[in-house]
Amino acid sequence: MQKPENSAINPLYLVLIAVFLWSTGGLFIKLTTLDAYQVTFFRSLFAAITVMILTRKEGLKINGFGVFTSIIYALLLFLFVWATKKTTAANAIFLQYTAPIYILILAPFVIGEKFHLRDLVTVVIVLAGMSLFFVGKLEISDYQGNIAALFSGVFLGLYIMLLRHPKAEGFNPTIAVIYGNLILAFVNAPSGVAAIPTMTFLDWFAVSFLGVVQIGISYVFFVRGVTGGTRPLDASLIGFIEPLLNPVWVFLFVGERPSQWAIVGGAIIIAAIAFHTIRQYSGRRLQPT
Repeated sequence: MQKPENSAINPLYLVLIAVFLWSTGGLFIKLTTLDAYQVTFFRSLFAAITVMILTRKEGLKINGFGVFTSIIYALLLFLFVWATKKTTAANAIFLQYTAPIYILILAPFVIGEKFHLRDLVTVVIVLAGMSLFFVGKLEISDYQGNIAALFSGVFLGLYIMLLRHPKAEGFNPTIAVIYGNLILAFVNAPSGVAAIPTMTFLDWFAVSFLGVVQIGISYVFFVRGVTGGTRPLDASLIGFIEPLLNPVWVFLFVGERPSQWAIVGGAIIIAAIAFHTIRQYSGRRLQPT
């Protein structure tokens, strides 16, 4: 994989910054009156343009493996939107964040990463904490949305692993983000273009932020963090911070309070991730990317 430009930032911190930016998505989606397909069009279009500008020096060439990764990336985003429309937001984000389980199972076969018992223990604790976070909200009545969210989690895990696959070497590491978002923008173009005449300033602001910052800039950080040395499983575990921060932004700007179980679950998840990450990287320093 083409080596990113030098930076003094530890790759683990790049992943943390990316996850922090991801967590703002729910708030800005709530701020716009556009439907999910219209939001997807503008967010993906602006994200593709942003990533192309930020990584233009690394090229836009792509091979069959890159096309495959781009489709995986597009599917994980689209399925999450579909799941959110068909089932509760809690179901969608919880089931998508089963990704570490698939990484744990598939990483030894896909990228040859060794299995550690502590990884399994951390995944179990994190999922237990997440289940507490959604006590009283998790429903299984809408099987279509739940199945879509589960597959979104599968594709999220697969996408993270493919970032570290040997066949990705020699290409812009964000190439799948560029082409994956272009695919989504093309598919949702009719809905997006139709919305332009009625869009308000707040609509434009929200979708611009979602595309440029929440997806575009964040994925540049995330990809460079993973390709710079953060293990795929660790990156996906850190990703659990996203659904924890989402309700924080909603509480601060909308006034919706998380439940006591959510607070307990959040504390468990943060503690498990912190312990796992410190133990994983203690005694060795990740090289800045």
